[in-house]
Amino acid sequence: MQATVKWVDGVQFLAESGSGHSVVIDGPEDHGGRNMGVRPMEMLLLGVGGCATFDVLTILKKSRQAVVDCRCELQAERADAVPAVFTKIHLKFVVTGQKLKEAQVARAVELSATKYCSASIMMTGAGVEVSHSYEVIEQV
Repeated sequence: MQATVKWVDGVQFLAESGSGHSVVIDGPEDHGGRNMGVRPMEMLLLGVGGCATFDVLTILKKSRQAVVDCRCELQAERADAVPAVFTKIHLKFVVTGQKLKEAQVARAVELSATKYCSASIMMTGAGVEVSHSYEVIEQV
């Protein structure tokens, strides 16, 4: 896996993944930025959410659950001192579908947390308290 981060101006950077996708990283205005992109730590949090949501959806599809929507709501806390690392991350999955089996959703979240999500497992290994919850919404 490769990536490139190129300085643009001030505290703005253009990050490009090895697969050719780009994202703007920028700092807040009070740190010389123009607020034109995500912050680096936000990017890490988004990566955790994206990795875990990918896992949950894949597992639910393999178990033939009729998922019509899935989102991961993330809440994170950071240390007050430098380095301001993540200390806690909570992932709440909101899964909407038709006749979803709650046990299957719980299993998908658990498997993501303990076996498949490289990003959240890496955070746990670094001492971050990572927790998970879910909500199942029946589509009418």
